[in-house]
Amino acid sequence: MASNGNHAAIDLTEFRQGWQIVVLSVIGVAISINAALLYGFGVLVIPLQQEFGWDRGSLQAAITFLFAGAVLGLQLVGWLNLRFGMKRVTVISLLLMALGYLGTTQIGGSIWSLYAAFFLLPIIGMGALAVTWTQLLNLWFHRNRGLALAIGLSGTGITAALVPRLLGWGVENWDWRAAFVILALLNVLVGLPLTLWWFRLPGEGPASSAKAGDGPPLVRSGVSFQEGMLLPRFWICNVALSLVVSAVVGLVTSTVPMLRDKGLSAADATLVFGYFGIALICGRLVVGYLLDRLWPPGVAALSLSLPGMGCLIFMSGTTDPAVMSLAAALVGLGAGAEFDIAAFLIARYFGLKDYGRLFGVHQGLITVASAAAPLMFAAMLSVTGTYFAMLVYCTVATLLGASLLLTLGRSPQFALHAEAQRA
Repeated sequence: MASNGNHAAIDLTEFRQGWQIVVLSVIGVAISINAALLYGFGVLVIPLQQEFGWDRGSLQAAITFLFAGAVLGLQLVGWLNLRFGMKRVTVISLLLMALGYLGTTQIGGSIWSLYAAFFLLPIIGMGALAVTWTQLLNLWFHRNRGLALAIGLSGTGITAALVPRLLGWGVENWDWRAAFVILALLNVLVGLPLTLWWFRLPGEGPASSAKAGDGPPLVRSGVSFQEGMLLPRFWICNVALSLVVSAVVGLVTSTVPMLRDKGLSAADATLVFGYFGIALICGRLVVGYLLDRLWPPGVAALSLSLPGMGCLIFMSGTTDPAVMSLAAALVGLGAGAEFDIAAFLIARYFGLKDYGRLFGVHQGLITVASAAAPLMFAAMLSVTGTYFAMLVYCTVATLLGASLLLTLGRSPQFALHAEAQRA
C-alpha cells in the first residue's frame, strides 16, 4: 500500500476545535437505535423465547424489521434536516425513541407486535441514526477525517462491550422489559443533554469555550448525485460493503446464542462477546489512522477480511473460551472498521458536494442487506439446526467483499477546502 503523502504525526488543530463534536458523536453512535438493539439483541433472544414461546428463527427476523424501518428513516431524515435543521430533528428523535422503547415493554401475544416495534423505532428515531453523526464529523474534519470518523464511530464498540452486559443485568434482576427501560434512560439522561449542549455545525455559534466561526469551512467539492450514481466505483463500494455487513449482522446477533449452544454459560458467553466490543474499538481507531495515511482500499481490504478468519475459528468446534474470545476479537476488528470505511470511502472517492444523498443511498442499500441477512440466517438455522451454514456464508462474504475493494484504484484529489457555506 503506497503512502498518500500525509505525515505520520496527527495534526491536533481540528481536534482542539471540534473535540466536543467528537465526544458527542461517540455517545450518539453508542446509543443509536441500530447499534443498541443490534448488539443487545442476543441478550434478549432466550428471555423472549422463554416468555412468549417464540422460536429463535422467528426472533432473528425482528432484526430484519429493525433495518427495514431504518431504510425508511434514512430516506426521510435528509429532507427533515434541510427543512427543520439537524439539531432540532436529532433532539426530537431522541425523545421519541425513548418513548418508543417504553412502548415496546407492552408487546406480547403475537410476534408481530415485536416486529412492529422494531420497525417503528428507527423511524421515530431517524434523526439519531449513525448517519447524522458521520455527516457532522465529515463537516468538521478534513485532514484527520478518517481518524475522527473512527473515534466517533467507536461508539459501537462501547455498545458491544457494555450494552449486552447492562441489558443482561437488567433482565437478570427484573425481566426482559428492563432492557428497554434501560435503553430509554440512556437516550433521555445521556444523549439528550449532550445534544442540547454540544450539537452545532461549523461556524454556527459558540459551544463551551469554542468561538463562533472556529469550525473549518464546509467542503463542497466532488461529484454530483447523478454523476456518482453512474460511477462503477460507487456500486463496487455498495456491493462489497453490503456483503461484509450482511455477514457482520449475522455474527453480531448470533454469537451469544451460538456460544450458549456450545455449552458456555450466559455470563461466559457475554464475556466472550465483550472482546468483540473491545477489538471493535481498537480496530476502528487503527484503521481510521491508517486511512488518512495509506491507500484506503488496501487498508479496508485487510481489515474487512479478519471476520472471515474469526468464522473459521468458530467452525473449528473448539469450546475453549480463550480461543472463542480470539475469534470474537477478529470479528470485532473487522466489524469496527466497516462503517467508518464506508463513510470515508464515499467522501474520499466522490467528495462532499453531494455526500449526504450519496451516502444515504449507500446506507439504504447496506440497510437492505442488513435486513435481508437475518431472514437468510433464520432459514439456515431452521433447516440445519446449527450455525455452521451461516458461518460458511460469513467467511465467503467477508473475503469476497474485501477483495472487491481492491479494484477501486487511486482516489480522486478533491480540494480539501472550499468557500465556506452554511449547511
